[in-house]
Amino acid sequence: MGLLKATSTIGGLTLVSRVLGMVRDMAVARFLGAGLASDAFLIAWRLPNLFRALFAEGAFAAVFVPMFNRTMAQGDQDQPGSGKAAAIAFASQILSVLFPVLVVFTGLMMALSAPVVWAMTGGFPDGGPEKFDLAVNLTRITFPYLALISLVSLLGGILNSLDRFWVNAAAPVLLNICMIVAILFFRGATPVETAYTQAIAVTVSGAMQLLWLIWACRRAGVVLRLGAPRLSPPVRRLLALIGPAALGAGAIQFNLLISTSLAARFLPQGAVSYLYYADRLNQLPLGLIGIGVGTAILPALSRQIGSGNEEAASHTQNRAMELALFLALPAAVALCVSATPLIRGLLQHGAFSAADTVGAAGALAAFAVGVPAYVLIKVLTPGFYARQDTKTPVRVAVFSMLFNLVGNLTLIWPFGHVGVAISTAIAAWVNVLVLYWLLHRRDQLRMDARFRAKGLRIVAASAVMGAALWFLNPLVDPHMAAGLVERVVALGLLCGLGGLVYGAAALIFRAYSLSELRAALRRPHRAS
Repeated sequence: MGLLKATSTIGGLTLVSRVLGMVRDMAVARFLGAGLASDAFLIAWRLPNLFRALFAEGAFAAVFVPMFNRTMAQGDQDQPGSGKAAAIAFASQILSVLFPVLVVFTGLMMALSAPVVWAMTGGFPDGGPEKFDLAVNLTRITFPYLALISLVSLLGGILNSLDRFWVNAAAPVLLNICMIVAILFFRGATPVETAYTQAIAVTVSGAMQLLWLIWACRRAGVVLRLGAPRLSPPVRRLLALIGPAALGAGAIQFNLLISTSLAARFLPQGAVSYLYYADRLNQLPLGLIGIGVGTAILPALSRQIGSGNEEAASHTQNRAMELALFLALPAAVALCVSATPLIRGLLQHGAFSAADTVGAAGALAAFAVGVPAYVLIKVLTPGFYARQDTKTPVRVAVFSMLFNLVGNLTLIWPFGHVGVAISTAIAAWVNVLVLYWLLHRRDQLRMDARFRAKGLRIVAASAVMGAALWFLNPLVDPHMAAGLVERVVALGLLCGLGGLVYGAAALIFRAYSLSELRAALRRPHRAS
């Protein structure tokens, strides 16, 4: 499957999930607003989100997929299917070790929910005991999601290795459907009661995603056997790699966790919610582009590097960076320039006030500066994982997290929650620059002439679009707080005209041609 085609498959289904996620967030904003119940639920939801990013979209897949692919490729050529059988046996060994660990870890974390929440929030100095107790109770309800989504990641990694990307990409849709149904049909009479229904929906969705992946694996002829845990050499190898990979792949999420924790401790009530809603919009291009490109290139890189074709691997990463920049840079410009009308049109209704719009829009504009960096991290880290090097990305991630912590503590006092978002964006760029420098120094990746030329053209096209949006904002913003139809029309005009201007500018500046896009869709990126 070609890089762009695989990315489109994953990105298209992720788009469905993210659109539903936006509907979910609009409903949460309407019924929870940006106050006590919202802050408490979002703290309880932050840890499951962290583990989802680490496992379902990051570390586990980054380590497991190359090992599964190599095991499958090493089968006996005289025995068709022997490689797949060996790979499934390897996955069964992983499941037998992973399952009891997850059960113990989940039980322990549920028992320790109170100190975990206190470590994250300092006890909510602004909200008092009621807010802290609510966050603890909600966290106990959401914690089982961690175990469920980890098992989902194992099965999803198998299906990705079999080029069935769509099944795993479709799983998060169930999360959003569960939460939307819960808030529309089972919400309580108060924001606190509604927060409980949302927490329950999170864990129910984890069970539904697991059942979906089990069914899909059976249809693909994959049935894992749960046996006695055994630390075989391949299992020990995976466990040795997974910890560093988790830190490396989760740098963005760890930075957000740090930012959320500081906001809960030192900023007024509502700051946690402002950061969350801004991050949700900011994560949209990361989910559509970064995760899609990163997931699509990892199997190809593993095959190319495994066959010794470093030139093909470098080409694959250059084209991935090119595609990521082509899609991520205009998204960053749009989110930064049009932050206020976007937040107002999507979220300002019900309990979410005009003041909340101002708070969330400031954070969104700051977060958006880092959008291309967030995406490029997902493109660069597979270059290390495909070579079974998980230690280097983790060192870079730790450095990035320390940089973010210093930046947060420096900027939170003069700029409040906006300073927290600025620091997170800068830390992401630091992460990208160091990752690229290391790959370049090892002669494993160099920007080719095509990438350098197209990069400048993409910047120019994005600048033209940003200028168009700047003049369009005052015309559409007054309509963003109106009725539903008027909001939809105004949002459609803002996004549609921005996209048309960027598309036209990209063609004029030759950032990408239609023939190149068609070629990328049909050309497989495998080792030659």
